[in-house]
Amino acid sequence: KGEGGAREEPYRLYNLDVFEYAVSPDRAHQALYGSVPLMLSHAAGRSGGLLWLNGAETMIDVEESEAAKRTHWFSESGVIDLFLMAAATPLEVQGQYAQLVGTQFLPPMFALGYHQCRWNYKDEADVREVDAKFDEHDLPYDVLWLDIEHTVGKRYMTWDKHLFPNPEQMQEDLASRGRKMVTIIDPHLKADNAYPVYADAKRQGFFVKTKDGKDFEGHCWPGGSSWLDYLSPEVRDYWASRFLPSNYQGSTQHLYTWNDMNEPSVFNGPEITMQKDLLHHGGVEHRDVHNLYGFYMTVATQAGHEMVRPGRRPFILSRAFFAGSQRYAAVWTGDNMAEWEHLEAATPMLLQLSVTGIQFCGADVGGFFGNPDPELLVRWYQAAAYTPFFRGHAHIDTKRREPWLFGDTVTAQVRAALRSRYRVLPYIYTLFHRAHASGAPVLRPLWMEFSDDEATFGLDNAFMLGPALLVHPVTRAGLNAVSVYLPAGSAWYPFKAGLYKDAEGEGVPAQKKGLLGRLFGSKPSGTKGLSYAGGASVSVDAALDDGVPVFQRAGSIVPTRER
Repeated sequence: KGEGGAREEPYRLYNLDVFEYAVSPDRAHQALYGSVPLMLSHAAGRSGGLLWLNGAETMIDVEESEAAKRTHWFSESGVIDLFLMAAATPLEVQGQYAQLVGTQFLPPMFALGYHQCRWNYKDEADVREVDAKFDEHDLPYDVLWLDIEHTVGKRYMTWDKHLFPNPEQMQEDLASRGRKMVTIIDPHLKADNAYPVYADAKRQGFFVKTKDGKDFEGHCWPGGSSWLDYLSPEVRDYWASRFLPSNYQGSTQHLYTWNDMNEPSVFNGPEITMQKDLLHHGGVEHRDVHNLYGFYMTVATQAGHEMVRPGRRPFILSRAFFAGSQRYAAVWTGDNMAEWEHLEAATPMLLQLSVTGIQFCGADVGGFFGNPDPELLVRWYQAAAYTPFFRGHAHIDTKRREPWLFGDTVTAQVRAALRSRYRVLPYIYTLFHRAHASGAPVLRPLWMEFSDDEATFGLDNAFMLGPALLVHPVTRAGLNAVSVYLPAGSAWYPFKAGLYKDAEGEGVPAQKKGLLGRLFGSKPSGTKGLSYAGGASVSVDAALDDGVPVFQRAGSIVPTRER
């Protein structure tokens, strides 16, 4: 706020299920699914960070003036637990922050491939057909997902035997081709004494309580439901045990987990969440720990995965998160929309998540709500192929949007985007190992990597994938070229074939023959070779068949997989 400020309202950190959330600049302060109370600051030669470690509802005023920016932090309850970080570069601050809250978990390789999801693939025949069509059209993918309709009346950890009579066989069939399955498991448990997960928890007193000491009951997908109190270590142990095949019947070693609606979402609650005077383990009011509920659910889910697969890395996706959630789960930007504005907003949203430690993050390809036209769908695949978490997903009321349904041209364009992901998979896996070891983000704003180039400080329409690759998504309809800023301090090489213009604006066709041509393109004789000087913008051909502009930093090595 203040003179030149974009808004008068404070930023609000309060985990909420927001239906069809807006992405316009005037809504940037809104509460959404997750909260990380971290502020970063940077100027050439110096960087800082502030972590306000509080799980209650928190507001932050940012006041702008010519002299400085000032912030005012206030939480509804809790103690002041403040951590300050300072260093010469943003990456050093990231390392300090990682020492406080922990580093990104190292995902299994399959989790870094492409994920295909929909609410809902309706039965085993649908699963088999989708899986077969990916092979028929030579579209690489690694994971197929099932949403809430695969259960018996939204009772999680169950299978509707009319639709999925042989879930183990279905999972083993996918696994025979190197693929995995993910099922959704939300925190609300249907209030039904014939449902073992609910009945056992109720008998042991494991639910969140009202202020009168009774089990809290609210409304969510199954109807009347209760919510486990994941803040209790005993409840977390109970939840972990439910993942054992003897309890989660129909599960196999190839099944992984999606924790949704864990803000927590309560359809008939205030702001679609829990009342603040509900009670948790130790008599703690919900107001004190609201933003931690989803965090502790993923802690318990990870423990369950470790019981099922000792010594093997888990994969969990969570919608809610807090500082440190990266130790347990990947995160996505929730229920986005099939609109160009949401594709454009995906880059700054993912950059925000990345610099707060939530590095295994992504936005649903094509948008969850609505029906993308072919151009928007292709552009989303092209951009998302270079983001950490890569999943296509859609609402139950949308039209089917598997790539082959749009015709041969779109199928070929999506195939190229998917292949671009698998081509750089060794590089992405290396970046995740570095993130796990040191806290260095996988996805980085340009200013984090080029901290002395002030021209990068206000840019959020492009990102660095690690230290080597600069990616500039195309987020407007009908574009055949875009202007890309290449940061100072390095020369740059086009990473793949395309049409790039030289300094005089003349078209330069990329050489598409041979490995170097396929990866980097080339310039004809008489030019300065493959490289572009940094510190300037270049006009880059970006027609649909060319994909999004990607540049490689001079002096870097990007391991690729060519087959």
